[in-house]
Amino acid sequence: MRWARVAALSALLALPLAAPAAEPMRFAWPEGRRAAVSLAYDDALDSQLDHALPALDRHGFKASFYLQLSRPSVRERLADWRAAARGGHELGNHSLFHQCSGKGPDRDWVAPEHDLDATPASRMRDEVLLANAMLHAIDGETERTYTVPCGDAMAADGNYLDLVAPAFVAIKYGDGAVTPDMDALDPYAVTVEAPVAASAEDLIAHVEAAARAGTMVNLTFHGIGGDYLSVSPEAHEGLLAYLDRHRDLYWVDSFIQIMRYVREQQARPAAEAGGAPAAAIPDRVQRRRDEAPDSRLRLPTALRRAGASAALPTPSQSAASLPQASR
Repeated sequence: MRWARVAALSALLALPLAAPAAEPMRFAWPEGRRAAVSLAYDDALDSQLDHALPALDRHGFKASFYLQLSRPSVRERLADWRAAARGGHELGNHSLFHQCSGKGPDRDWVAPEHDLDATPASRMRDEVLLANAMLHAIDGETERTYTVPCGDAMAADGNYLDLVAPAFVAIKYGDGAVTPDMDALDPYAVTVEAPVAASAEDLIAHVEAAARAGTMVNLTFHGIGGDYLSVSPEAHEGLLAYLDRHRDLYWVDSFIQIMRYVREQQARPAAEAGGAPAAAIPDRVQRRRDEAPDSRLRLPTALRRAGASAALPTPSQSAASLPQASR
């Protein structure tokens, strides 16, 4: 009996080890890049046109400029904003009047007429959609992303983001430079960091953290060498120079281009794309996709007739060409 047990054990040990269960492939960026980098600039400030835009163009990077449409710089420098759009930069929606909550000791600058706490959600919806129409008149685009002013979403009678989300490819909402998990990312709650007086080393540290995580980093600047909440041109240039030296590691592009790719990857089966299966996509993301699968702005008839009617590239066509376009 003892020899029979030994023989049986020997036979088991001679069997080949079973291969471990295959793990789902992780989210993958184009061309094997380690992370995506979204550089954005809020409020339509003069220093962005004077300092940030020339630096971006010098390095061949595309970024996103979120325009507050009521600012004088939009009217006075409209030709410059149009030129930025023609150069491949995104003009994003940052509302008409930048409504923020007036609550709190640090919000005494919020004008009563622009206090989100006193603004109905329906009015915010109407103004945000009007801002989309105005942006279309500037650049002819029909797809858009939105950055929530001050990160405040609660209007007088409720959260207004649910009313406007179907009009956007993605929305920046919440704090945090580095996205923790691409598979679980809600495109309508992409967190951002707004650097102030940051050094080049500070900015690069965020980028390197995204590379370690294999995700994306979202940096939203305000003034560059001027205006307010400013970062120096030297720190900004230091970040761009670092990204330029490491193009093999980072995909630097506008937020809308990156999020088109993200949404496409999230929508594909895990075995095909390396992303999470459809069931892992947050329910409200899928619901909004069903409500507005192409996230196109429903433009007034007159604007549709006068606007750009040429077919936009599909997300797959865009994603395939984006890394090369940023070089």
